[in-house]
Amino acid sequence: MSNSIQRIRQQSILSSIVVYIGFALGFLNTYLFTIEGGFTQEQYGLTGIFIAIANIMLSFSNLGMLVYVYKFHPYYKTHLAPSKNDMFFISLVVSGVGFLIILISAFIFKDLVVQKYSTHSPDFVKYYRFLFPFGYGLTLYSLLEAFAWQFERSVLTHFFREVIFRLLTTLLIVLTYRHIIESFDLFIKIYSFTYLGIAILLGGYLLYTKKIYIYPKISKLTHRLKKQIITLCAFLWSGSLIFNLSQFFDTIVIASVVKDGLKATAVYTLAQNISSLVQAPQRALQAAVIPHFSTAWKDKNPSQIQLIYQRGSINQLLFSVGMFALIWMNFTEAINTFHLKTAYIDAKNIFLFIGLMRIIEMTFGLSSQIISTSVYWRFDFFTGIILLSLALPLNYFLAKEWGAIGPAISNLIAFSIYFAIRFTFLYKKFGIQPLTIQSLYILIVGICCYCIALYPTQTISGFYGIILRSLIFVSTYIVLAYRIKISEDLNYYINKCLRVFQ
Repeated sequence: MSNSIQRIRQQSILSSIVVYIGFALGFLNTYLFTIEGGFTQEQYGLTGIFIAIANIMLSFSNLGMLVYVYKFHPYYKTHLAPSKNDMFFISLVVSGVGFLIILISAFIFKDLVVQKYSTHSPDFVKYYRFLFPFGYGLTLYSLLEAFAWQFERSVLTHFFREVIFRLLTTLLIVLTYRHIIESFDLFIKIYSFTYLGIAILLGGYLLYTKKIYIYPKISKLTHRLKKQIITLCAFLWSGSLIFNLSQFFDTIVIASVVKDGLKATAVYTLAQNISSLVQAPQRALQAAVIPHFSTAWKDKNPSQIQLIYQRGSINQLLFSVGMFALIWMNFTEAINTFHLKTAYIDAKNIFLFIGLMRIIEMTFGLSSQIISTSVYWRFDFFTGIILLSLALPLNYFLAKEWGAIGPAISNLIAFSIYFAIRFTFLYKKFGIQPLTIQSLYILIVGICCYCIALYPTQTISGFYGIILRSLIFVSTYIVLAYRIKISEDLNYYINKCLRVFQ
């Protein structure tokens, strides 16, 4: 086994553990937001709007600096001493200018925002100005995270993003329930500074450990690579901006055009948060593979990319199919058992379409990292244009026609076409593709285990029914996957555990 595969495996496993802890906290927060007698639907919906708009702000304000770090850091690391490396200073200044443009635009178009949202989502207008510390905090953190990934500190960055951020949110919720934070007004104002808090923590660590330096001079290497940097970053930043706008436009359009916009947004946000479980390992894997893809392209080693791509796809598909089935069979029962507001039962059908989209993304998602680190990074921009041209009009018209479920359906259609185009490109250009016979086995095993777990337990309701169905499904799913040898990594760790108990 290559050293790259071993390091990716270790980083992915450790990061995944941290991500799962974060998701557990996220579910606790979701539960506290949605139970009877807690926060209103409008208040929970407002936090969903904050997340969506902050991600769009990040996409614009970084002005390609995330791509700059992912693509060019290996060159800077090779040719410059750490204390003379100007990459962090350049990234900080450029992304700061990007966010300044957002602030100016927000001031200019404030009246338009008021006009579009005051009818269906008045609280969004009320707290409009608090979007900006939240958005800048996410921008700054993401930039620092990109540097940390280059030093294989993905476990730490996931700890800050997935655990510390959610712990801060949990703390704010608990303090609100205990009336120490006396109103939602104060809650949302403090909440808007949480990303800035974790950005300061991560930045302090990177500076203290001398992983980054603020070197306010332009190096000869930057001058030499200037044209390549500007060209590549402009294209990939545009593609990333388009992709993220397509991903988060759904939440924004629901708040704008659907009756009782923030209530509908709350239901959609719940479905999104639950569906994020389906793609839990993706964040960890993406962080681990980016430096290895960059190095493999630099070394002209496409076979290494193919190996990482296929193994990553199998592991992600195995997880996502299992998690989707587990959630789907218990969705309504969980809403009733844990006494969430009955309005949130409507999130089940929305989850169906978002969850299927996540499975497709887990299967083909590493194509984004492969393309963006290759010499064909311009293709990322052009496929993004196709995605945007499909997603935006579909989101808008289906939201007006069918309400909150409309954007979920439109995103499934748009993203399926988007990933199909990227799959075709990578296969024809490099012979790289993620699918194997194991991919088909995963779908068959998932369907069989779903039936085995669900039908004998349909009459058992409540907490015990959820536990029993889940135990039957998980045990049969893991045993069958192990016996069929679907994933080398799964078998490796199960065998390792079995040797311990022998």
